[in-house]
Amino acid sequence: MNSSGKVYITRSSAFLPNAPVDNENIENVLGMVGGRPSRARRIVLRNNGIRERYYAIDPATGETTHNNAQLTAAAIRGLDIGDAIDCLSTGTTMPDQLMPNHGVMVHGELGISPCEVVSTAGICLSGLTALKYAYMAVLCGQAKNAVATGSEQASAVLHARNFASESEHRISELESNPEIAFEKDFLRWMLSDGAGAFLLQDQPAPAGLSLRIDWIDILSQAGAMETCMYAGGEKQEDGTLRGWKTYPANEWGRRSLFAIKQDVRLLNENIVRQTIGKILEKSMATRELKPDAVDWFLPHMSSEYFRQPLAEHMAALGFPIPQEKWFTNLHTKGNTGAASIYIMIDELFKSGRLKNGDRLLCFIPESGRFTGSLMHLTAVDHA
Repeated sequence: MNSSGKVYITRSSAFLPNAPVDNENIENVLGMVGGRPSRARRIVLRNNGIRERYYAIDPATGETTHNNAQLTAAAIRGLDIGDAIDCLSTGTTMPDQLMPNHGVMVHGELGISPCEVVSTAGICLSGLTALKYAYMAVLCGQAKNAVATGSEQASAVLHARNFASESEHRISELESNPEIAFEKDFLRWMLSDGAGAFLLQDQPAPAGLSLRIDWIDILSQAGAMETCMYAGGEKQEDGTLRGWKTYPANEWGRRSLFAIKQDVRLLNENIVRQTIGKILEKSMATRELKPDAVDWFLPHMSSEYFRQPLAEHMAALGFPIPQEKWFTNLHTKGNTGAASIYIMIDELFKSGRLKNGDRLLCFIPESGRFTGSLMHLTAVDHA
């Protein structure tokens, strides 16, 4: 245990590439599958509430401007801490390569001195599991400081060129139904790029507010739930997932195996109960968590569609939080997956709206096989 027995987020940073892209210009950046506009786009955008997002793509050329490691390194540089990192802990859904791990690629991109590096796998929760590792490293005294990151470069797999092979393979079907399967098309209007970084230390910052990490709870329901969100495989009739390694290489493109897919029916039927419901019941019991002891609620929502069901389910569990205590930047920053909670906290942290003693409850769900998490933070003044 470190001497203070506490861990603080003393600095935060967010990096969003290029200019924001509004709803009317998404296909100008991501392209049109089969040369035709998506019929699902307007329906999905109307429900998700996102008005602007960012892509690491040059809209003029369609070329990538930043890979995932570069996005992450840019966020870390925004912390302005130079070379002094004991532990670097990174989380992302889809790194730039299968191996080496994302963290060492970020370390190489930064070109800083040797340090401990770890990467956590997952989807939206990979950013939080990276943060929990960094938190534990500082808490147990293994590191004097640690940098935790969450990042996504979803646009690399959302661009229309990635579906060209599938479109050609299914040409007869596409003549009557010009879109790729909804499970793939749906996510093209939901996900975007960005990165966030936190500096964790065993003392608060010498000036201004810091955020003390009080606890982080994570609870997976995969023992009872089938796969809902996935990439690198195909879901079978019996609900199992068949991974890309079992398919011949010439099938990878024809099936868009590496596209991000989601079982929307399964999502809508289970996401609220299996993520916020189960973890909230656990934390209320074990942390003595009470709704009137929350000053700010920061939910990572993939879509505004889930706001009301989320609020209603929390109220039904005896944990109502008024909407004026909710904070989200989904509308202007988009759904950046593992980076979302970092980008959200960074904006609130720097907004001037926090005061000493404010208690923050952060909710991060993951629909891969349904995992929910809660993190409790307290704003503390350097004095």
